[in-house]
Amino acid sequence: MIRIDEIYQNVFLPFVENKPLSGLHWFDPFGSVQVDDLVNLPPITDAQGCRYLFWDQEPLHTDTVTETLTKFKKMYTGQHHIITSEKNSDAVEYIKNTYNMIPHYYFFHGWAALDWYRGYNRSLLVIPPEQRTITRTFIAPNRIVGGRRQHRLLMLYHIFKNKLTNNWISCPAVCPAENIATVDIVDSLISQYPDIKTVFAQQTLPMDFPGETGHPMRSCWLDLFRESADSLLYLVTETVATGRRLHLTEKTFKPICLQMPFVMVGTQGSLAYLRSYGFRTFGDIWDESYDTEPDDVQRIERIASLLRSLDELPAAGKQELFDQCREVIEHNYQHFYSGAFEQILWQELQEMLHEF
Repeated sequence: MIRIDEIYQNVFLPFVENKPLSGLHWFDPFGSVQVDDLVNLPPITDAQGCRYLFWDQEPLHTDTVTETLTKFKKMYTGQHHIITSEKNSDAVEYIKNTYNMIPHYYFFHGWAALDWYRGYNRSLLVIPPEQRTITRTFIAPNRIVGGRRQHRLLMLYHIFKNKLTNNWISCPAVCPAENIATVDIVDSLISQYPDIKTVFAQQTLPMDFPGETGHPMRSCWLDLFRESADSLLYLVTETVATGRRLHLTEKTFKPICLQMPFVMVGTQGSLAYLRSYGFRTFGDIWDESYDTEPDDVQRIERIASLLRSLDELPAAGKQELFDQCREVIEHNYQHFYSGAFEQILWQELQEMLHEF
């Protein structure tokens, strides 16, 4: 098991230190992409060396990398490598072509999930699937809804519009990242859905889970055990859900560790990407063709249609569907906790290091 907060010092730095005139660079604190927050080790002074920049915690965005990468290239004029946690990415291609950086990939967030969610399989917090009584269709946690995560507002719009609110849903009144009222953020989405502001104005915000206030940031813990246990599925609204790239985070692994089925609000091909790591999804039980939809807005509409059809089922029908999912649920749970997923990640990581 790799401790994710020590992955740079314990895994990558010893490897790079054995390469003459090479340096490792990563961002601290977690989630920053500012050049002033770069950790630079070892502290060599030869700017002509080989530099390895880990941009693996956050997705790349072509319109926000300019300042950091421009300063970085001025600081170090040798060969530059950039290590990301995204595949088939237009943003990575842009960085490669614009900044002449050599890209590499490994699944950082897979390692993060293994570290953060370790031990829950030895706790009594997660109710075994065979003991569950399903009364709701889905659970849908949403915290940051502004900026680049407005796809969550589009998803919520369809949930509200289709009157699917008799489920476990959270939605802030004010986006905690941007400090802007949610009903004002949706102004930028009116061109897609002219009634979106009206639909949101009709909701009582914030929507919180029982006993919660504002659904606090809990990336590195599992939570909402009771709400998850009576829900047919977990609606994962990933960090990235637009554009051409494959980028999943620890959010995807929450339902797996909670022993739940899931529907994914992510980029095109996200489910197929997850399956490439040995996990299974639920295409034999309900329609997962939304994963192949190239249009970002239409993909969310197709997810909304799926949720509506599932929500219309009687309680007995939802329970039956959940029971049909249990074989896949058990496979995913065992794949995550048995070490099989870790072995795939370790092989992938070693192959990446051989590219250096």
